[in-house]
Amino acid sequence: MLDKLFTSKTRIKLLLKLFLNPEVSSYLRELSAEFELSPNALKEELDGLSQAGYLDKEKKGRNIFYKANAKHPFFPEISSIVRKHLGIDRVIDQILTHLGDVQQVFILDDYARGVDSGLIDVLVIGNVDPVKLQNVALPIEKKLGRKIRTMVMSLREFEQSDLLEKRPHWKVH
Repeated sequence: MLDKLFTSKTRIKLLLKLFLNPEVSSYLRELSAEFELSPNALKEELDGLSQAGYLDKEKKGRNIFYKANAKHPFFPEISSIVRKHLGIDRVIDQILTHLGDVQQVFILDDYARGVDSGLIDVLVIGNVDPVKLQNVALPIEKKLGRKIRTMVMSLREFEQSDLLEKRPHWKVH
């Protein structure tokens, strides 16, 4: 089964897109435009990953949507590899280890949609010093080669906010 995973750059893009946030689903033409690839080349990769059980397919109207199969036995490992590749695991580990009263952590915007834009938006809910958070983020940025933009809210502020209704998000802790 693993020989179906890392055989092409297109396949790697699909894994990054769909396994970064397992709630993300996309259809062929959307992926084709995002990756700047022909639908035919992309369809072959989607079919291969679907046949191997790594992706679920769901027909909605005239489109077939693809998303990561979270029930596949290799899902946790693939998801972990994707997060390690992008460095999100390091960001979250450092936040949880060094910042004290962290109640929730969300990845927002591009990465929540499964897009590796080079900018990781992180929302931390809890009693956390924003300066200390930025000091934790800076060395990770240098190692990853990606900008980390952080936002801190108290639990009370978060509960009164509609922030997550307005932005794509993915709860990681």
